[in-house]
Amino acid sequence: MLDIIVSVLTRTIIAGTPLLIATLGEIIAERAGILNLGMEGIMSAGAVTGFIIAFTTGNPWLGMLAAILVGMLLSSLHGFVCITLRANQVVSGLALTMLGLGISGLWGKPYIGRPLPQRMPRLDISGLSDIPVLGDIFFNHDWYVYLSVLIGIVIWFLVKHTRMGITLRSVGENPKAAESQGIPVNRVKYLAVMTGGGLAGMAGAFLSTAYSGSWNEGMVAGRGWIVIALTIFALWRPGGAFLGAYLFGGIFVLQFMLQPLGVSPNLLAMLPYLSTLVVLLIYGLSKSGQRRMSAPATLGEPYVRGGR
Repeated sequence: MLDIIVSVLTRTIIAGTPLLIATLGEIIAERAGILNLGMEGIMSAGAVTGFIIAFTTGNPWLGMLAAILVGMLLSSLHGFVCITLRANQVVSGLALTMLGLGISGLWGKPYIGRPLPQRMPRLDISGLSDIPVLGDIFFNHDWYVYLSVLIGIVIWFLVKHTRMGITLRSVGENPKAAESQGIPVNRVKYLAVMTGGGLAGMAGAFLSTAYSGSWNEGMVAGRGWIVIALTIFALWRPGGAFLGAYLFGGIFVLQFMLQPLGVSPNLLAMLPYLSTLVVLLIYGLSKSGQRRMSAPATLGEPYVRGGR
C-alpha cells in the first residue's frame, strides 16, 4: 500500500510540473492585463521545438532553451496584435492556438514516434534521494521539476515583495495611473506576455524531452486550456498555482490508475476538464470565492497610451 501511495505522489508531482510552469507564465501575462488564450498552441510549438533541437544536438538543455525562445516569439506576435494594434485579445489568442498547433503538426511530422537519444537528466541530490519514502517522492526527479519550483518561488517573491511586482500589478489594474508615474506601460505588457510565452514553451519542452522522451502530435492534450482555468483557480497568485497544478496533476494520474479497473476511457479523458469546471463552479458559488475571485481590472482590455 505504501508503495502505491509513493508512486501516486511521485507521478502527481511529475504530471503537475508542466501545468505549474505554464500557469506561472499565464499569471504574469494576466497580471499585466493581457489575456493569452494561445497557451495550448505555444506549449505544442515548444514541445516540438524542444524535441527537434534535443534530438538533433543530443542536448536536452538546448532543446529547452529553443522551446523558451519559440514561446517568446509566438507570444510577442500576440503582444503586437493586442498591445500595439489593440486588437481583440480573445480572437488573437485563439488564432495563436491554431498557429501553434499547425506549426507543431508540420514541424513534428518527420519525428513522430522517434525516441529521444538523451532525456533531461535527473538531479542527483546526494543523500536526500536515499531518505525512505520522502526521497522517492521529492528528490528523485529531473531538472524541470526543481526548476519549476524555483521559478514559482522567484515569481512569488518578485510579484509580492518587489518594486517590479508593484509595477506589474499596477499596469494590470490601472495603466493610466501607472503611466502618470512614468511607467512604460506597453513595455511592461510586452515583457509580461513574452515571459509568459517563454514559460509555456518550457512547459511544452518538458513533455517531449523529459516526460515522454518522444514527439507525438497532440501530446499537449488540452493542458493549455487547463492552464487558463488554473490561473483563475489560483486567483492570479503564484502560490495558488502550486496547489492547482499538483491537484490537477493528480487527476491526470488518476486516469491511468482507473483504466485497468474497466472504467470507460472516454470518461477518464473527461476527468481533468470536468474537475476544472466543478472546482471553479464550487469556488465561484462560495461567498469567500466571490469576494476573492476578481481578475486584474483591465484584463483583456486594450490600452490607449495617453488616453483619458
